[in-house]
Amino acid sequence: MFCAKIFVFALFVLYGAWLIAYVLFYSEVFFISAKDFAINEDIRAKEVRVIDDEGNQLGILQIAAAKKAAYDKGLDLVEVAPQATPPTCRIMDYGKFRFENEKKEKESRKKQQVVEIKEIQLSCRIDTHDYETKLKHARRFLSEGNKVKVAIKFKGREMAHTQIGFELITKFGADCSEMGNIEKAPALDGRQLLMFLAPKVDKQTLKKQKAVEKQAEKAVKE
Repeated sequence: MFCAKIFVFALFVLYGAWLIAYVLFYSEVFFISAKDFAINEDIRAKEVRVIDDEGNQLGILQIAAAKKAAYDKGLDLVEVAPQATPPTCRIMDYGKFRFENEKKEKESRKKQQVVEIKEIQLSCRIDTHDYETKLKHARRFLSEGNKVKVAIKFKGREMAHTQIGFELITKFGADCSEMGNIEKAPALDGRQLLMFLAPKVDKQTLKKQKAVEKQAEKAVKE
């Protein structure tokens, strides 16, 4: 009985030790992989191919020698190609490298075209004044480079006369044709009739047109 207890206790201790080692190992792997690159002391390879800060090949060096080459210049050793055999490292100012990369990403995001989807709600019993107001809004959204989702909700017995909705939404699309095209034709979705309109001119082109117009105005004033 006593031996059995010792055996169970030993198994429990071994399992606990294995669990701790497992957690420590994977937390370390996660920590390194969460970074963009492994740098300096985080590099695990014993030897690496090194490129210096001027782009010169220094060949394959032991990791200690590679770090020393970087530290002697007051720079970092950055593992840029961990999948290579051996891994490729570059000597650089890592802080400056990260700053420039983040700056480029921000500039890239600014240049990306952001298209919003605006929604216009119609009803089968809409009057002329409301129709013209909704039409004006839709045309403005399209002229600003945004897409427009046109929706008609059928209430009660209106579901028995969906052709009225189809005729209305088709007319609405035709009245917007000067500013946009029908991207997705009218289709029923449950008790809703949906249609999507896309602008004829995208936001990027609109920005360029506005820039040209401003330059022309400045030239006239001068």
